[in-house]
Amino acid sequence: MPATFDDLVKLMARLRSPGGCPWDREQTYATLAPMLLEEAYEAFEAVEDAREGRPLELRDELGDLLFQIVFYSQVASERAEFTIHDVTEAIHSKMVRRHPHVFADTVADDSAEVLRNWEAIKAEEKRAAGKMDGQNDASILNGVSTKAPALMEAHQLSTKAARVGFDWKSIDDIFDKLHEEIEELRVAIRDHAESLAAEDLREAEHARVREEVGDVIFAVTNIARHLKIEPEAALKLTNRKFRKRFGYIEEKMSASGLRLDAATLEEMEALWQEAKASE
Repeated sequence: MPATFDDLVKLMARLRSPGGCPWDREQTYATLAPMLLEEAYEAFEAVEDAREGRPLELRDELGDLLFQIVFYSQVASERAEFTIHDVTEAIHSKMVRRHPHVFADTVADDSAEVLRNWEAIKAEEKRAAGKMDGQNDASILNGVSTKAPALMEAHQLSTKAARVGFDWKSIDDIFDKLHEEIEELRVAIRDHAESLAAEDLREAEHARVREEVGDVIFAVTNIARHLKIEPEAALKLTNRKFRKRFGYIEEKMSASGLRLDAATLEEMEALWQEAKASE
């Protein structure tokens, strides 16, 4: 008979018991944190595997992520803080509360209205919990973690702002903004060309160029958002593609008995185009 969620919870308790696994018994909130992040990223990457027709990769990674949640909950239970059942009850209650258009009388005709209601309910929850003591605390952007990867943070920040109407009217407007930011980057580079060439940028010069690069990336992130594309996933896909094509170059160079660092750019570019054509 297939294992159930309760079976997984019991397994975790067994691993943490005196007669269980020494390694599992040693783990704490702090030691588990890197693994939680790693499993979340692996699940994120497996989404692309599922889209490419390999759903079992996603199944397995979601299982690893679920195990981390059960693991944390078992540690919390031993500390008499909360249990896995408290976790499921809390998220169930939250989802019912934040979907009044499904479970109550609120009307939401489209996704945009659903998201506006969601933000309003979330803000009310924070007020009720005493988490909004000042104007700063009331910012809708506070729900975006500063510890998230920068690309993901940019996407979430602009998404939050767009939900309350702070957004470009069309994607063409964002392209105009992108061109503006690229030109500002060109100017910053041109102004400090001598220092860049000498690789001795002073901190103020470096900060300006770095800021302009960030502005360009932020504009591109907003283009992705308007196209309903998650930028982190899009960049991951490009990274995969780069690994594959560059691996082709390495393989072909090695098969020819040539050293990669001795190849010309033209030789490598020709192999890159071969790899691209073979796709």
